[in-house]
Amino acid sequence: MPASTFQKRSVFFLVFSGTVILILVGIPLLESWLQDTILPRFDIRMLPDGSVVNSDNTDAPMMHTTAVSLVVNIFQILKIFLWMALIVVVVRFLSFLIFETAFRRASQSEIASLLKTVLSVIIYIVAFFIIFQSQYPGVQLAPLFTGSAILGIVVGLALQDTLGNLFAGIALQADQPFQVGDVVSIPKSGSGVVEAVSWRGVKIRTFQNKLLVISNAVLGKETIEVAPRDNLNANLVFFNTLYAASPAKTAKIIREAVRHVENVSSKVRPIVRIRNLGDSGIEWEVKYWLDDYAKYNETDALIRERVWYAFERDHIEFAYPTRTVYMESETREITAEEFLNTTSEYLGRVNIFAPLSQKELEKLAHASTSRVFAPGEAIVRKGQEGDSMYVIVRGSVKVQIPQDDIPRTINNLKTNDFFGEMSLLTGQPRTAHVIAEEETEVLQIKKGALKPLFEANPELMKSICEIVEERRELLKPDANESDRKTAVSNNRVLASIKNFFGMR
Repeated sequence: MPASTFQKRSVFFLVFSGTVILILVGIPLLESWLQDTILPRFDIRMLPDGSVVNSDNTDAPMMHTTAVSLVVNIFQILKIFLWMALIVVVVRFLSFLIFETAFRRASQSEIASLLKTVLSVIIYIVAFFIIFQSQYPGVQLAPLFTGSAILGIVVGLALQDTLGNLFAGIALQADQPFQVGDVVSIPKSGSGVVEAVSWRGVKIRTFQNKLLVISNAVLGKETIEVAPRDNLNANLVFFNTLYAASPAKTAKIIREAVRHVENVSSKVRPIVRIRNLGDSGIEWEVKYWLDDYAKYNETDALIRERVWYAFERDHIEFAYPTRTVYMESETREITAEEFLNTTSEYLGRVNIFAPLSQKELEKLAHASTSRVFAPGEAIVRKGQEGDSMYVIVRGSVKVQIPQDDIPRTINNLKTNDFFGEMSLLTGQPRTAHVIAEEETEVLQIKKGALKPLFEANPELMKSICEIVEERRELLKPDANESDRKTAVSNNRVLASIKNFFGMR
């Protein structure tokens, strides 16, 4: 609190309370002087019980009794007034010291005001009855309390809504579910920024710049959603894309577009995820955190704008909300001949199939199947039974073997590489995990596609035997020289392949 304000209040308190105390001390002296000096001049005196008699103890004249009673009542009323004035000044000064110190923060100013008012009224009422009883001990206050109770019931019924707002306001301020500056959302009422909180109600500035006033009694019965101004609050934005767009590519583009939008917090990375596979397309959900939640409407609009431009640059289309999306220009389907030629070209680049002729490559391509895997998805797992091998058309994979329950990467494969040939050729379980590092397309070749080729081209079987032996050595990186010498020879591998395929 400012030093000048404290000094002014302190000086006023000391001067006023000192003056009142001096007057209160002087009143008994003045009363004694009147009784000892003035009353004897009229040949009357006052008894301890307050009655007035003559000096010979006979009844005093009515005029003298009335005059003395009037003066006595004036002194008693004056003392009641002075004592109440002193208590008011003391309470206000103490409340100034306590509440200005304990509730100095602006967020607690409303509860300080309410508590100060309620406590002050209680102290004033109790003090008045005590002072009044000290000056008029003969007056019975029980009937007064009874009448006050009846009057209080009447007044309470008349002020039911007002008192409800008051006590609901005290409860809200004590609990403090929200503060000035927070964004709140109230069902059936609206949402906005809290501008003021009082004993009667709460004022909310809506996002349409309108003022919404809700009474505390109503507010205490509602479910309130609060976004504190000093908290990192999140918000969600939704949109759809066509199924033709790659999910991995789309998620990366959205994340980069959202990350650099104004008012999007840099403390937490935005989360982009597929919400649902809907009728019209892939439904996306973007979760981001705001520096200022009160501006979430503007930020949502800006995010949608940035996403639109990002999609426009990368030729990604939004899904329309109706089924008419399927009536647009159809994507040209690849014919069987084109697929066969393209697949044959892919297989011809793989060194394991180098001994094959063009006609044999076409036969192998005809029996192959295209598969697409998401980033992080396992294509094969160690220990699985397998009857196929894979050729990477695009993307990359990592080959892992468990070591102390922790996956250890022993090789990285990319376009034109292949894997899974051991299980296909020997019938043994998979010896390693193969995980897609990015969106990866592979050609799957099964056992039935290779047997005719082995029968027609024995050189192909020998070539594969050499590669199988190299792969087996790679899966034993820590083996010593003696271990390597005991490895299965090419002849034994060749014999295993012939036996598995039923060939002599």
